[in-house]
Amino acid sequence: MKTSIAGYPRIGGLRELKFASEKYFRGEISASDLEAEAKKIRLYNLSLQKNSGLDFIPSNDFSFYDAVLDTAFLLGAVPKRYNELGLPVLDTYFAAARGYQGEKGDVKALAMKKWFNTNYHYIVPEIDDETEISLSGTKPFDLFTEALESGTRTKPVIIGAYTFLKLARYRGTKTAEDFAEKTAQAYSDLLSKLGALGAEWVQFDEPSLVMDMEDKDIALFKKLYEKILAAKGSVRVLVQTYFGDVRDVYNELTALDLDGIGLDFIEGKKTPELIKANGFPKSKTLFAGVVNGKNIWRCDYEKAVGIIDELKRYAEDIVISTSCSLLHVPVTLKNESKLGEEVLKHFAFAEEKLGELSQLKKITASDEPFGTEEFKANKALHSEERSGRNDEVRAKVAALTDSDFTRLPAFAEREKIQKERFALPLFPTTTIGSFPQTAEVKAARKGLRTGELSAEDYETFIRQKIEDCVALQEEIGLDVLVHGEFERNDMVEYFGECLDGFLFTEKAWVQSYGTRCVKPPVVWGDISRAKPMTVKWSVYAQSLTGKPMKGMLTGPVTILNWSFPREDITLKESALQIAFAIREEVLDLEKSGISIIQVDEAALREKLPLRRADWREDYLDWAIPAFRFVHSGVRPETQIHTHMCYSEFADIIKDIDNMDADVITFEASRSDLTILDVLKENNFRTEVGPGVYDIHSPRVPSKDEIKTAIAKIRERIPAEKLWVNPDCGLKTRGEAETVPSLKNLVAAAKEARNENI
Repeated sequence: MKTSIAGYPRIGGLRELKFASEKYFRGEISASDLEAEAKKIRLYNLSLQKNSGLDFIPSNDFSFYDAVLDTAFLLGAVPKRYNELGLPVLDTYFAAARGYQGEKGDVKALAMKKWFNTNYHYIVPEIDDETEISLSGTKPFDLFTEALESGTRTKPVIIGAYTFLKLARYRGTKTAEDFAEKTAQAYSDLLSKLGALGAEWVQFDEPSLVMDMEDKDIALFKKLYEKILAAKGSVRVLVQTYFGDVRDVYNELTALDLDGIGLDFIEGKKTPELIKANGFPKSKTLFAGVVNGKNIWRCDYEKAVGIIDELKRYAEDIVISTSCSLLHVPVTLKNESKLGEEVLKHFAFAEEKLGELSQLKKITASDEPFGTEEFKANKALHSEERSGRNDEVRAKVAALTDSDFTRLPAFAEREKIQKERFALPLFPTTTIGSFPQTAEVKAARKGLRTGELSAEDYETFIRQKIEDCVALQEEIGLDVLVHGEFERNDMVEYFGECLDGFLFTEKAWVQSYGTRCVKPPVVWGDISRAKPMTVKWSVYAQSLTGKPMKGMLTGPVTILNWSFPREDITLKESALQIAFAIREEVLDLEKSGISIIQVDEAALREKLPLRRADWREDYLDWAIPAFRFVHSGVRPETQIHTHMCYSEFADIIKDIDNMDADVITFEASRSDLTILDVLKENNFRTEVGPGVYDIHSPRVPSKDEIKTAIAKIRERIPAEKLWVNPDCGLKTRGEAETVPSLKNLVAAAKEARNENI
């Protein structure tokens, strides 16, 4: 059997692309320097994959920022406001991704959303009635040619036409169906040109096929591909799906004139039964996703080989593949030196998954696959019992009852109590938590880690940063303050380091969006809190001000969703274990005099099953209670906040209200505050702070811009329930943008407050 991957990480083993891009943004290197670094990464990845024996090597899986944005530029679906800046193409691209504020003009970035059920964020294409879709860019051809010239024939990877149109945001009267004809023509032209260049296979990524599909969706998909495939010529076309199964469109998909179909056997609950019930066309190649592309544990060869053996009954040509792109796992284990071999042997990052595919190829080619050394070693590994079991934690989780998830008194009574206690002005202003993590802060943290800075000196440094941060917020005039989180490397990693049951890597970075990379902790064993995690610095910060100081925590669902989870127990079990630990921290903060506590659930939506039928039992019925358990024991006068960002919330808004927080802040600015209508329609009970400006862009919003946002919010949200805040934490921003932005925010809120009176 041959082997394939859906895609490979593009950041470089040590985040070389991130650092080069950020140097370019600062004007420290030229566009040609950035291109050179990017090419170096691409050629290294090609060489690595070729040397591993991989048969289907992808190209065009590289991106400077995001593949969906790349596709928009490829198809000419770029809003006029970016082209009208008159910038070079690369800078126009970055303006769409990050926003632009300079001598050429002032434009906000395109909206950013979570990529299906992952922690990766994609840039949302924007299409208006005047958009003319046609093949306009050259990137897939350039990268295919680059690979060919290096001696590697690849399968170019492009976001599929159906997924592109389904993810796009339409800013006029036209819908996806109105753009289907020209989109299909653009993809037909793409195939023709790739065929002329010598491409044998082309991969169209269609993860939207694993979503719930109505008849009109199926009709759109068929219309697109019947036209596209009519022009494929000698090029063989692979439609690659991932993150689930294609139960709504399996028969239509297999009936198309495709040469290959990629199906997910990790997250695709119904994928095996779809094939058993309907068969698989003999004329097509089945790309079987049996190696998990989203988690870091070693593949269980016995399970993978069992799936493949079963598939041989239905498919004549099978390619062993990853379940999705390896974009979602770290690049390589080679940079990990602190975790011992007894731990590392259980992990497979992107490079190691190439090795797993190679071994599976060898095993399946053997007359006695279960007798191969590779199979026996893998079986022995998976038979081992790992350390980390905590029977006390398991017993506490098992003993939970319904009453443990209910906070008393009810929301309306608490709201009155809290209004009297805090006596905040109308439109109270606050931030989401973190302040800029400057080079100075990062250097101090590194100094502590390397021993160049003593623990005492580090604490002195953090103490001073908190003092400065509190003073700055008071000077700006914010109503509810934060301590700045200077001691925290990451909102999940920091808490993981304070909890028993987690392991931490050194350089296992994963791209979250653009140049933002995260280093997810690994859930190794049962989770418990060894000691207080945030109390010391929150209490110190509160001692510096008479204004309320928020205690800042990350919620159990987000900690779990932004970690690499265990595969030997359920996600529900892990979430409730973490919830116990965070609950203990909440109660300690309250006991220490912290009256407002924010428990961020930024990733609540992230692991929501992609199909509505699976929402309740598989997720919401334990995720919402896990959050409720965290704060169900606090006093009524303690105000609980939470925060969520960069996801679609409309369809679970009632569940979010049912989290029973007192205040919820939402990311809303990049999506033009579209969540407001949903809140109004559902009579949202909780007080809310829809973000009034985008912190993921370097631009500074004006006072009038923020006032306009507040006015728009006021049309849908009662004044007494409205908070004014940025849309996310300020960690990734610089001080030069943060201070004027917050000053404008406070000034706008004060003016709106006075006008309301």
